Amino acid sequence: MSLNGKVAVVTGGGSGIGRAISLRLAKDGAAVSVWDLNGPAAEETVGMIAGAGGHGIACDGDAASAEGIAASAGRTRAALGPITILVNNAGISGFNSFLDITEDMWDRMIRINLKGPFLCTKAILPDMLQAGWGRIVNISSSSFQTGAPSMAHYVASKGGVIGFTRALALEFAALGITVNHIPPGFVDTPMLRASPVDVDGYAAMMPMKRAGKPEDIAAACGYLVSEEAGYVTGQTISVNGGRYMST
Repeated sequence: MSLNGKVAVVTGGGSGIGRAISLRLAKDGAAVSVWDLNGPAAEETVGMIAGAGGHGIACDGDAASAEGIAASAGRTRAALGPITILVNNAGISGFNSFLDITEDMWDRMIRINLKGPFLCTKAILPDMLQAGWGRIVNISSSSFQTGAPSMAHYVASKGGVIGFTRALALEFAALGITVNHIPPGFVDTPMLRASPVDVDGYAAMMPMKRAGKPEDIAAACGYLVSEEAGYVTGQTISVNGGRYMST
């Protein structure tokens, strides 16, 4: 699935799922702009892309700040060209009893996980409209599909991402732009390892007896941004090893 000539932005591309997606899109031929709040991590991902024969740049900044997004988008266009692929992956998690969630904690979760994709899409969508072609993939969460205790703020933010995806898909379907989302299910990432979850113990209870890998999510993303997925929009592509099934 060739992405030659395409320019992709991956937010939160400095580690975990975002890094795997960045590497996959570069492997498929896209020039990738890796955005991350952690500048050295973004640079490291770009170094891995270059080492594999791909092309990319790193942009450090807050993917939930309109000013930072404008700066990163401008730098990306200047270095690589118009952006026609956007993967809204940057996000945070949190494990807090509902009664312990403060207003500030709630607002921070919504700002990063939901407002961030809104602002990034707002900044980049004009490139897609001008090209008459675009791919937007939002990384949501299987926690919205199943519910999750002590994660009300996180689940609410990711539920918003899913609603955002479906609304955009309908609004821009006739203009050559597809919008889909991937809800990862229990993927072994640095963020998960830093949580209170017993990763190995929980993985043993999964249908496949293992946690997902970032590359599993990247493979689905690679398909959704390809030409082959041109008639797929507004869809949920669940990558969860059978943890959750829906009709």
